[in-house]
Amino acid sequence: MNKGTDIKSLSMDELRLETEKMGEKAFRAKQLYEWMHVKLARDYDEMTNIPKHLRESLAREYPYTSLKEVTVQVSKIDGTRKYLFALSDGNYVESVWMQYHHGNSVCISSQVGCRMGCRFCASTIGGLERNLTPAEMLDQIYAISKSTGERVSNVVVMGTGEPLDNYDNLLRFIHMATDENGLNISQRNITVSTCGIVENMRRLADEKLQITLALSLHGSTQEKRRELMPVADKYDINQVIAACRYYYEQTGRRVTFEYSLVGGVNDTDADAENLCRLVGGLNCHINLIPVNPIQERDFVASERSDVLNFKNKLERKHINVTIRREMGKDIDGACGQLRRRKHLEI
Repeated sequence: MNKGTDIKSLSMDELRLETEKMGEKAFRAKQLYEWMHVKLARDYDEMTNIPKHLRESLAREYPYTSLKEVTVQVSKIDGTRKYLFALSDGNYVESVWMQYHHGNSVCISSQVGCRMGCRFCASTIGGLERNLTPAEMLDQIYAISKSTGERVSNVVVMGTGEPLDNYDNLLRFIHMATDENGLNISQRNITVSTCGIVENMRRLADEKLQITLALSLHGSTQEKRRELMPVADKYDINQVIAACRYYYEQTGRRVTFEYSLVGGVNDTDADAENLCRLVGGLNCHINLIPVNPIQERDFVASERSDVLNFKNKLERKHINVTIRREMGKDIDGACGQLRRRKHLEI
């Protein structure tokens, strides 16, 4: 291995090749992989069946990704946990643990910050710092599993960052999270969010994975979307919807549309009618999300009556729609809020 190789981002096959280069027997790779991705060791010292000389050599040569828990907020309403983790370079990322009847879900970040600039999102204030490595994405799940003592069965890549802006690391993360030698999470239990980077949506479709693609739509027309999402200046809404249709054609997986309802901005009857026309004929599910107010913006959530009216209009057109259950509303539940506050303190 080269000095500085991210050992926790290596696949089993890569780890096997590298340990052989170090003069170690092949079974050491399996032991290492199990310690990292099944037993969730937080450092080399925990790897008790690895010889001391090898642990010392690994510690000298290869940094070990292990996120440090800085803050955890626990919701008194539903037990949701919001974590702030410190990375080895002093940056911070957020993750959320949520309990549902179908299992425990973790929402992870894919970048430090974000450059997409969506107007209603705290994650994008301050721009993009850097991409996360596959190990840093995985370790959000591992650290939360250790913290809660619970198995994670569902993963949503919908925290800070635009996952498809970190495409190669995201793809490696998915393969490792679903590897039978590691967490062995079903691909069907992984959801990846995007604001609509069309070429990478199509690349992901061509991988023919069984993950769910969730598009942050938030506008029923190109004009409305541009008001809220600068990415719409680059990708027309019809290009984005065409990429969603392509994803369904290639994978057979129903596409999810995330639609944040902003009071007086995108929650009118006309918006509902335009949305029905836009997604008509596509096997999809629409998640209506009352927007989380943030202090840096003046957006407000739609009135409950407007949310229900919007939902009813979609249902009358036979569109599968739900109002997202709000989790962790009392604990900075929205993306970027906790990290943002930490930076303001610093």
